[in-house]
Amino acid sequence: MPYPQNLETAKEVEAIVRKNGAVPATVAILDGKPCIGLSMEELERLATLGTRAQKTARRDIAHVVASRGNGATTVSATMYFASMVGISVFVTGGIGGVHRHGEQTMDISSDLTELGRTPVAVISAGVKSILDIPRTLEYLETQGVCVATYKTNEFPAFFTEKSGCKVTCRVDTPEDCARLIDANMKLKLGTGILIAVPIPKEHSASGNMIESAIQSALREARDKNITGNAETPFLLARVNEITGGASLASNIALVKNNSLVGAKIAVALAQLREREHSNRGCLSFQEKDD
Repeated sequence: MPYPQNLETAKEVEAIVRKNGAVPATVAILDGKPCIGLSMEELERLATLGTRAQKTARRDIAHVVASRGNGATTVSATMYFASMVGISVFVTGGIGGVHRHGEQTMDISSDLTELGRTPVAVISAGVKSILDIPRTLEYLETQGVCVATYKTNEFPAFFTEKSGCKVTCRVDTPEDCARLIDANMKLKLGTGILIAVPIPKEHSASGNMIESAIQSALREARDKNITGNAETPFLLARVNEITGGASLASNIALVKNNSLVGAKIAVALAQLREREHSNRGCLSFQEKDD
């Protein structure tokens, strides 16, 4: 997102998380230091840096830290830091995936492999619709990642509620999500969970309009030879320009909605763990009496 929408959205997201009983911890690397939880001053600094902060996936973490740089962490890097400090629930807009024509370019986001090896639950509006959604879901299956959809049987496509792809794991409440996350941790599967939340209907963009804009942006990217980690920011920016700002408005709305759902899931998970802890305490006390 461009400044100042990025700062406004970040502040609103943190407020939504707090209002719903959870604690927000925005992640970034500032002056070579990984930060889990930013002050308002740090948040403003990151927002004003914009694209001058390096887009930081897992592979880039060591370089950004060693060079004392500033990094805007992608899903893979944020999951890694969240896991290090024991954060179980992470909210984002949409995850990366297999790029269109990925079978030729092998352009596959490290978000997918991170989900396959880091036990953090990621709440997103599915996969960015600039990507190849069916192949992304196939890759996640290969990685052993549980993909769940929230209050729907169909995987959402970021800007739109539906992608045409069905998912077998459906969750309908924050408590359902909490039990799923808890089971994944207790089984020590070692993988993350992707919980896909459809964008609210009133903010859903026209699928045909978005797809037309994406095809146009993809052609421009090929003509300009824009590839690698520069491709997604370029495509999202061009889609927003082509749609007259409609896609950015949808992006902001879905991030806020994900934050609302994610906060409720985090609270439900904390309550579930607290009940289990209390029950264990009662059992120990009873055994002692016996």
